[in-house]
Amino acid sequence: MIPDYVNIDDLMDLIDLALREDVGTGDVTSNSTIDSRTKAKAIFTAKEPGVVAGLELADLVFESVDSRLSTEWFVTDGDPVSVGDELGTVEGNARSILLAERLVLNFMQRMGGIASATRKMVERVKPYGTQILDTRKTAPGLRSLDKWAVLLGGGSNHRLGLYDMVLIKDNHIAACGGVESALTAASDIRKKRRGEYAIEIEAKHLDQVRDIVATGLADVIMLDNMVTIQADGSVDTSRLDDAVKLVGGQLRTEASGNVTLDTVGAIASTGVDAISSGSLTHSVRALDISLNVHLRDLNEA
Repeated sequence: MIPDYVNIDDLMDLIDLALREDVGTGDVTSNSTIDSRTKAKAIFTAKEPGVVAGLELADLVFESVDSRLSTEWFVTDGDPVSVGDELGTVEGNARSILLAERLVLNFMQRMGGIASATRKMVERVKPYGTQILDTRKTAPGLRSLDKWAVLLGGGSNHRLGLYDMVLIKDNHIAACGGVESALTAASDIRKKRRGEYAIEIEAKHLDQVRDIVATGLADVIMLDNMVTIQADGSVDTSRLDDAVKLVGGQLRTEASGNVTLDTVGAIASTGVDAISSGSLTHSVRALDISLNVHLRDLNEA
């Protein structure tokens, strides 16, 4: 299911832009080597284990390239797959399939990589009931797709942009003159807008945590960079433990900074409500998927 925040018109514009970037004046290779009447069937195959994402987007790309192309999927978005699993097929004009191939794979591989990384983190924190959140550290122009992929991996979306949540960070605090000033100003604006926005604020040390809790004006506190990786690779969560105890359940807690698959379990064990990870989207490794045309499936010349 396509999330509400994915604007279909914008998505179609993105597909059109990407196709123009790739195809330009035409696919000279396919046009010079393949007869225009050739029909083919191509198979999507997983070349590594992971989580499938981007099938609905792939359908939109194929439809944009050639409405006569037809897909059949053997899995659904969000499904786990193993090496060698066939994900589905696309059938129709061979030139059209090859014209759409790279864009479809680029979308599916990126979204699949994000979904796969998210699923690993979600599984790692499952014993603690901790929520895994994404960030705004997404590829420009692809934010809605990156966040969609996080959902398919079992994670949750943080704010979509600067417009749908107040998130007061260290630079805001410095520019405003302190924690209390920033929270008071944000709270006053929220009252005027009848509670339209949630208010979250970042804390980097325990004194800030005390000050934030004392105001009673925040909904969420982001406990930033309170985890240290020791020389031996162990994870020191003592500052984060202290911060969570100071909050004492009076507002929702979110941990950020030094979040990796190796550290996320220890971070979750402190009792934080959520953990946000920029690496899910800014350092994604594409899920390896192939699309191969099989000559034995050619049915018409």
